[in-house]
Amino acid sequence: MIDHMGFKTRKNAAARAFYDAAFGALGGGVKMEVPKEPTGGMVVVGYRRDHPVFWLAEADSAAPLHVAFAARIRAEVDAFDKAAMAAAGGRARQRRAGAAP
Repeated sequence: MIDHMGFKTRKNAAARAFYDAAFGALGGGVKMEVPKEPTGGMVVVGYRRDHPVFWLAEADSAAPLHVAFAARIRAEVDAFDKAAMAAAGGRARQRRAGAAP
């Protein structure tokens, strides 16, 4: 259900050395490095054994975690959205509409 996730880091070299070693122990590693041109000069790499699912991006400041969920068909997207909004109550609706939390 989780398609991929990404983190931003200010200490790209140290973070990359850490994840290179950690994922290497699991038989994985960098599977994709995005060219700097489309990223505005940032270094962005994707890790996994087969296709990238864990992304690490260079940034000026740390940012919130990015998580993307996978759905097989549009009806699953709609069902996910409906269930998540119902479970979160009014707070999620306010955020979705752009209101302050």
